[in-house]
Amino acid sequence: MSQVLHTPPPTRIPAEDDLAALAARHGLSVSGARPSLPAYVRQLWARRHFITAFATAKLTAQYSQAKLGQVWQVMTPLLNAAVYYFIFGVLLGTKHNVPDYVPFLVTGVFIWTFTQSSIMSGTRAIAGNLGLVRALHFPRAALPISFALQQLQQLLFSMAALVVILLCFGVPVSASWVLAIPALVLQFTFNAGVSMAVARMGAKTPDIAQLMPFVLRTWMYVSGVMWSIDKIDANDHLPHVVKLLLELNPAAVYIDLMRFALIDSFHTLPPHVWAVATGWALLAGVGGFIYFWKAEETYGRG
Repeated sequence: MSQVLHTPPPTRIPAEDDLAALAARHGLSVSGARPSLPAYVRQLWARRHFITAFATAKLTAQYSQAKLGQVWQVMTPLLNAAVYYFIFGVLLGTKHNVPDYVPFLVTGVFIWTFTQSSIMSGTRAIAGNLGLVRALHFPRAALPISFALQQLQQLLFSMAALVVILLCFGVPVSASWVLAIPALVLQFTFNAGVSMAVARMGAKTPDIAQLMPFVLRTWMYVSGVMWSIDKIDANDHLPHVVKLLLELNPAAVYIDLMRFALIDSFHTLPPHVWAVATGWALLAGVGGFIYFWKAEETYGRG
């Protein structure tokens, strides 16, 4: 009597949809998956103490190896201002017809350095902290935001020297100094947004960090740091649209706001400058945040 051999049915490989349904049924999720935007904001807010502590620690350690220590927080922008004064103010004569040129220049250098340093540190926020990114789970936007906050803390520390310079050159204390607070809030929002945008680009293409100094140097020269934008009216060959673009330049806008707030002789603001400053802050802050969030699950991989 012959035996009938029964072949077992082939094992069915679960489809991807079945695996997803099984994972959802048991409360499992993809490791490192990007959270929704509202959830991401809540996670970031929950890490606000980490962001502040990380920024303060980075600021403290920045000049820890130098003998003068934290004095370099003030000396660096002051030395830059001295170099720019000699080259642009003396050799090129940009100080002529600009009242209170030294306070004008130093204020511009301090405010520009805030933006420049925030963006430069943002380009390396992810690429330069891969160990931290890979070891701990936290919203990655905390890194570029903390670097922007670090630069804000450094600016506030340096503002004491700026106030001394203003008083030494005869600039009186006035009620308009209060306007420096909303101006800095808007500039910080702008800087943090741009920092998040370049952090995503730098995480994917580290060479961005090598290119950024040239971009920032060009941006500085067209932002009225060492010269007054309103003086280009005398150049009849310059098209009006170019002057308009210079006035709408976000770096120039925030520099002008701080000069207007701190220097009583600086009273030439472009029209609707506060609206422009707010618009740039919202565009960069919200846009940069969403742009960074969209690549959240890719940081630290590869």
